[in-house]
Amino acid sequence: MTILESFGPASSQPPLPPPITGGTAAARRFGTVALPPLEWNAQVERETAHLYERVKTVIPSIEWPFLAPYVKAINALKRERKAVILAHNYQTPEIYNCVADFVGDSLQLAREAAKVDADIIVQCGVHFMAETSKILNPDKTVLIPDLKAGCSLAASITAEDVRLLRRKFPGVPVVAYVNTSAEVKAEVDICCTSSNAIEVVESLRADTVIFLPDQYLAKYVAGRTKVKIISWTGACEVHERFTAEELRRYRAGDPSLQIIAHPECPPDVIEEADYTGSTAGMIDWVRKHRPRRVVMVTECSMADNVQAELPDVEFVRPCNLCPHMKRITLPKILDSLVYLKEEVVIDPAIAAKARRSVERMVSLKR
Repeated sequence: MTILESFGPASSQPPLPPPITGGTAAARRFGTVALPPLEWNAQVERETAHLYERVKTVIPSIEWPFLAPYVKAINALKRERKAVILAHNYQTPEIYNCVADFVGDSLQLAREAAKVDADIIVQCGVHFMAETSKILNPDKTVLIPDLKAGCSLAASITAEDVRLLRRKFPGVPVVAYVNTSAEVKAEVDICCTSSNAIEVVESLRADTVIFLPDQYLAKYVAGRTKVKIISWTGACEVHERFTAEELRRYRAGDPSLQIIAHPECPPDVIEEADYTGSTAGMIDWVRKHRPRRVVMVTECSMADNVQAELPDVEFVRPCNLCPHMKRITLPKILDSLVYLKEEVVIDPAIAAKARRSVERMVSLKR
């Protein structure tokens, strides 16, 4: 592992950035509609029964009468609106399994956003994901159900920080994790996700690369490439809470337990893992290996989503929730489709510069 230097903000827990701002332009373009009825009745039960089959192992039956009317209304309204819903793997099961058109990790969602055929994209994730969809679809309407769905990583670095790094290390290429704002993406050479970070770093064919903002992903990459890494000191507030000690306790109780971890975790956590990869990689690993018992060391809603697909696998859940992902709910998604809020708006000059770094990532071939 070669980390030459590590830089970061003065505070280890920076405040979240101001929310994405939008207006009512979408409502003026497409018009609002009446809020559909949301009562639970025999018709709703019949029409959503096939969806409840998908989630019955992770959503108690007592909760379904509340969720089902929203599921029915959202699925009907997105067809009327010619809208698609993109949902990250950390979304709750009723969103991930019952209303999403496309699900995946940041890279998968970015690729789907680049080719989606729809007038409206509803991004069920955090603000940098919604910005990425807008960057790739400047002529489409992109909505995020809650403006306050932020990200500690994205909040840890600014565009000015990137400009300062470039002045300190002239000529050194800059890679930005996709968990960054549009303003940061506009200042870097290429973006990456946890699933292609090593590939992106090596694609630059440079001896040294600036990698930001996740310090733990930077260490993970540095340990698996000969490229020298200059890192930033950002961290995911969910993944940095996991510890190697808690994983050893799980393993002591059951030596056959499989542990799979996200590379945003600290290095000692990754050392305890049987597999490390992106959220998509972790899901694929469980599908392939079908372990008897497994710990997914990441945001805990993902275990529910995989459990719904693979009910025979027992998931041990060290539950660290992302408070920002959990701001996205069925009622807020329905409001987005009814009132066309909140629309993501990015300064065109910033979006054009950011598009280059995102498109380089999306188009990168293995």
